[in-house]
Order: sequence, then C-alpha cells, then structure tokens
Amino acid sequence: MEQRTWIEPEPGPNSGYLQKFRLYETRANFYIIGRDKNRTCWRLLKIDRLEPSDLNILEDSTIYSEIECCDLLKRINEGNKSTGGLKFVTTCYGIVGFIKFLGPYYMLLITKRRKIGAICGHTIYAITKSEMIPIPHSTVRSNMAYSKNENRYKKLLCTVDLTKDFFFSYSYHVMRSLQRNLRENETGQSLYETMFVWNEFLTHGIRNHLKNTLWTVALVYGFFKQVKLSVSGRDFKLTLIARRSRHYAGTRYLKRGVNEKGRVANDVETEQIVFEDVPEGCPVQISSVVQNRGSIPLFWSQETSRLNIKPDIILSKKDVNYQATRLHFENLVKRYGNPIIILNLIKTREKKPRETILRAEFANAIKLINKDLAEENHLKFLHWDLNKHSRNKATNVLVLLGKVAAYALNLTGIFYVQVTPPLRPGLLLNEPFFEKNVCGEWSLNSSCNKIEDADNLEKDISNCSSNSSGDCSVKNLSYRNEDVDILESEVRNGSSGAIRNFSFKPPMFQKGVLRTNCIDCLDRTNVAQYAYGLVALGHQLHALGLIDVPQIDLDSTLADDLMKFYETMGDTLALQYGGSAAHNKIFSERRGQWRAATQSQEFFRTLQRYYSNAYMDAEKQDAINVFLGYFQPQLGKPALWELDSDQHYNVGRPGSYFADENQRLVFKRSLSDGNILCESNSPMVTSDVKKKELPSAEKGQGGCMGLSESTPEISTCETDLSYSRYTPSMSQRMLFTDAHLDRCLDSDHICFNEHGNACNCSNFLDVDWLSSSGNSCEEETYER
Repeated sequence: MEQRTWIEPEPGPNSGYLQKFRLYETRANFYIIGRDKNRTCWRLLKIDRLEPSDLNILEDSTIYSEIECCDLLKRINEGNKSTGGLKFVTTCYGIVGFIKFLGPYYMLLITKRRKIGAICGHTIYAITKSEMIPIPHSTVRSNMAYSKNENRYKKLLCTVDLTKDFFFSYSYHVMRSLQRNLRENETGQSLYETMFVWNEFLTHGIRNHLKNTLWTVALVYGFFKQVKLSVSGRDFKLTLIARRSRHYAGTRYLKRGVNEKGRVANDVETEQIVFEDVPEGCPVQISSVVQNRGSIPLFWSQETSRLNIKPDIILSKKDVNYQATRLHFENLVKRYGNPIIILNLIKTREKKPRETILRAEFANAIKLINKDLAEENHLKFLHWDLNKHSRNKATNVLVLLGKVAAYALNLTGIFYVQVTPPLRPGLLLNEPFFEKNVCGEWSLNSSCNKIEDADNLEKDISNCSSNSSGDCSVKNLSYRNEDVDILESEVRNGSSGAIRNFSFKPPMFQKGVLRTNCIDCLDRTNVAQYAYGLVALGHQLHALGLIDVPQIDLDSTLADDLMKFYETMGDTLALQYGGSAAHNKIFSERRGQWRAATQSQEFFRTLQRYYSNAYMDAEKQDAINVFLGYFQPQLGKPALWELDSDQHYNVGRPGSYFADENQRLVFKRSLSDGNILCESNSPMVTSDVKKKELPSAEKGQGGCMGLSESTPEISTCETDLSYSRYTPSMSQRMLFTDAHLDRCLDSDHICFNEHGNACNCSNFLDVDWLSSSGNSCEEETYER
C-alpha cells in the first residue's frame, strides 16, 4: 500500500473521478465501464459504432455496484449474440480525447500508466502506453478512412508521443499551482480550459456534451520529478514541475515572440514544491514557489535556414503601442498578481546588432506600458547579460544570480501552509482551502476545520476592530470554526495525540512572479531559474523548520542535488522546444568537468539542435498543430503539409486554415443523461493593471497587430560564423548596498539606442556591470 502524506477519503459516487476503465465492443457499440479507486462506484458509457462520420455518445446516469455491472454486461452480451456478442477490447486508465481527420472519429486511450509522484496524497501518473482506436465498425467506414491523406494524418498525430513528458492526476489539479488549488474552488470544464491542459481540444466535445469530466484525463506537458532529500538528518520531498502552455506552442524557429492575443512562445510555468516526509497522521507542512519563462513578448521571428546555423532575427515595428505585449503582462498579473519582475538575460553589446535590437525594443515596451500603470504596479525590469559573466568562473555567475534571485523572492514571497490530517477537508480539492475573511484577507476556510494560533487570531480581530467600516467585529468573524478554541486548548495542553508539540504557523502567500527570458528561454534561462530555485528552497526549508537560516550554501550537497534536477528539467524542455539537450556549460564547470569535454558536448548539442530545427521541426510543428486543434483537416481544402509556414502572422489571416484558439470541433449528435459537474465561474485573481482599450484578437479584431508580410523594418544580416568578443571593463561597485538599491529602484533610465551600447535599460536593479553577450551558451562554440 502506498504511503500517503494526507489521508484520502473513500471516493464515493460524487467524488468526481473514475480511474480505471474496461473497453468492450459489439458490432453496434463500444461500452466503457469506469470505476473509482475503491470499486464502490461503477459507471457506463456507450459510443455508437454504426455512424460512419459523426460521434454519438450516451452516458448511463445509473451508479452501479460491481455485481450489478457484471449483470449488465451479461445482458448486453445476450442481446448481441446474433452479431457476435460482447467482446473485451482493453483495460484503460482514461480517455485522452476524440479526433477526426477526413474520415471517421478516433478515440485516444491510456492503456498503461505509472506512478511518478504524489502531492498531498494525490497520485500523479505518467503514460507508458496509449492506443488510437477508430470508432465506426469496419463494415460502415467510408473509403476516406483508408485514403493516403487520412493515414498520413494518423501517422502525424502519433508522432506526438504521449509516453514522453505528459503527466496527469485523477484527484489533484496538476495543471494549476498548489496555491491556486488551495485558494480557488474550480471543477469540471474550467479546469481543462487552462493554458496548461494540452488535450483540451481533444476532450472538448465529450466534456461539452456530457457536462462532466468523469471519463477524460487532463494532460499536462512539460516536466515532473519528485525525489526524497534530507537536510540536518530530516527527510523531505522535493517536487519540480514545469508546465508548458498550449497557446502559441511549437518549435524553436517556428514559434517566436508573441502573437496577437498576448500569448508567447515557450511559455513555461515552473513550480517547486517542498513538504516534510513525515509519518501518516502527523501534521503536514507544505510550501511552493512559482516562476515563469517565456519568449520576449514582441513581434519577432527567425526563419529556419539550412544554410545558416544562426538565422537572422527579424523584428516587426508594426505594433507601435505594444498592444500584444500589454496583453501578455496583463495575463501574468491575472495569473500571479503583482509585482511582475522581468529578468532579461540577452546580450547588451554586440559588434553586429542582433540580440541588442530586441533588448532595446523590449526596454521601450516596458517603459511605455509602465506609463499607464500605477507606480506600485510597475513592471520591474532587469537586464543582466549572463553570457558575458559566464566567461568568468561559474561560481561567480551563480552567486550574482543568487543575489538577484534573493531580492526578487523578497518581493514575491513564497506559499506556505500547514495542516493536520484529522482536521483536513474530506477531499483536498472539493472546496477551497482558504477563503477571504470579512476584512478581505485570505484565511483558512472554516469548513476545513483548520487551526490558527491564538496570536494570529487576536491579530486578525484587532485588525478588524480598527476597520473604519465597522463591519469587522468579533461576532462577525464567522469564518472561525467553533472547534478552534477547543482544539487550540488541546494543543496547548498536549492532549491532542498526533499534533502534540506542534506549533501552528500562519499561512504565507506568493504575490507576483519572476519572469526570466533569454533568446530561446532554454539555456541561460534554466541557469537563472536554478539560482532562483536554490534561494527559494532555502526559504521553503526555513519555513518548514528544517534549517535555522533561510539560506543554502552553494557548495552544499543539497545545492548540487537541486542543480541536477534543474539540469534534467532544462534538458527536457530544450528537447521539446529546441531539439537538443540544453547547453549546460555553467553547470558542467560548476561540477569541475574537464573543459575540453564540456566544449565538445556543447558543440555536439549545437549541431543536434541545428539539424532538428532545419530538418525535423516542420513535421513536429504540424503534429502539434493537429494535436492542439489549431489545424483541422477539411475535405476539399489543402492538406496541412501543403501550406506555408504557420508563423503567427499567417494564423487567422484570410485564406488560412488554422483554427482560432476558441474554434471548436463540433459533435453533431452526442447525448447524455449522466451526472453533471457544473462548470465553475470562479474568476481569476483580479488584475491591478490600468487598461487601455486594446484592439486585441481577444475582442474579435482579427490580426490587426500581426507582422506585415512585407519587408520588416528591422532585420539582421549575419551569415558568417565568426563573432568578435567585446568585454567592457567591470565596475568594482558592490552588487547590493542599501543606498544603492534605493537609488536603483527609483531609476527610470530607459535605453533607446538601437545597438544598446553603454546604456542601462533596467528599472529594477541598476547595476552597470550586470550586462553583455549570445543566442545561448552555444555561441561561444562558434566564436572559437
């Protein structure tokens, strides 16, 4: 039996999820029998097989016992004996979705799974095997089902390997951060419609018509790893999650910058979760911190070239008011709140302008956007040329990044909460763990029967008493549970068994996020995210009471372990987006790896990435577009492989066959009389950004901000592989002094120089030597 951190209840008929299924078939129908974990709830789904091109689904609303379900299958078998009876097809663990190309519908099923971790006692799974099964019976399929184009689409979809880097959970909303899960009560459809559920399009039809999510699983794409570590003789679990956005998703050179809706390429949310590995029944403390990476939110691109390993960077100047950039940052504020801290790691000086063009344009965009924001909501912007500093010792780079990370973390904070298993709600995600009290502040939900210490209780009361509205009297603190005083008394008297000698701490919340980017958001970005993760881990372990000071030494074993996990995550994300493992020069040097071996490895990965980008990415992009529903095949229309590039300036234009994000494949007939899980209308965290009227595509204005098909206003011409190094002398100024920080944060010096030479564009930390060099660490290979 698996050990669980929190006691899970027995799932009942209304638990909201099934997790094991058996597929049967007759000539006329598919029958899917689904059951819950404890074999107490059995459901039936019927899919019509006599319709050649439409999808008809009927859900039986009856909740069966195991014996009743067996009797039902026997009756179905008896009733279909004349046509061959009822046959078992396969055991499966959820429906990935349904898809149609030019012929019949296909059903994608998970047929094997493996456990890869658990969060709050809720198991997380990866897929080890999947199958695509045609719905219509072979006797009614049209000739189109066997056509050359149909088979090519099927093969194309199968290149999206569901057994690599996809993960899911039946009972935990793994597509959202821990803080959001405990704060907001969202169920059903709305969960699938987040930016991190990659099979949203594939499941939309069945979810929309059945009005529930019992039969499907929500797949998140990216990275998931959970390990047990120890510090000071105490064990804890570390979970590292990377969630890739399905919006504007694709490969390195085919998806760059931002689109008209403010979606950026390679948008990844990274979450680091820490909780102490304690025996079952003991109080549990858990903490998480979230950071973000994503492409520079401007209209820019690079055309794939088989002759040039480093294609030109092309910047469009058509979006003069940076409307798409505004939309992107407004979305970040809605997701994470303020402040938004931007760490830009690209070059600050180049002999031939390339990255510096984007650097100056990005700085101008931030300045213009900040003019329309309240001062406390300004985007905090820091340019720091990691590539220049990486030419020095790797330790120095990580130390400097650690100081930047510490300052950023001080602004955003971390999420921390503690619970006692006997007092936790029936199921973690059935209701929000936190609610806003009458003073508008977040506190523990009264229905969860959680405890806060008496000091915090008195503090809340005193705060409410001073409220000018007069509505915050002690009698109005109804969010407090009547059992709190009794339980606190038991704790103080040491009579509460499992929670004896446990001091209760108030929850902490993360507000805002650190957004890191370089050019690809792969190599340099991953190093910076590790530095931030290391600083955050110190604060998380300190909050859990595992270390005395909120700091982890860079030379410690724990720091080395964390570096390996971030290195693995970086390799995984780089393979997905760039086609090769990440350039880990700094990590390699930090480990003391032989320099020649490091150079050889970096050069090999550069060639691997070049080959993938030049020869493999087009087909990979096509497969992603089909899987996500951004291209839907139609009879009489050009096939996907006959179309030109799907860069953002083509999508949505007249004559384009790419679907809008909100366009859906319609199920013509699909019936349901099943149990309904109502869609939640829980709003996202309210944005504090002052908005102008934006003629965005979100408001149905089309591609008014797209790239022009004519010659771009700014481009670069670099066809040679030799780049000169220019390393300005480094100031001896100390990185952080109180007086210097005060002056830095007040700085509003924005660079307008196209080449970015000798100017400072940061409004976050004005450090003149945090700047300068490369498309990634791979550039040094070319320079040599």
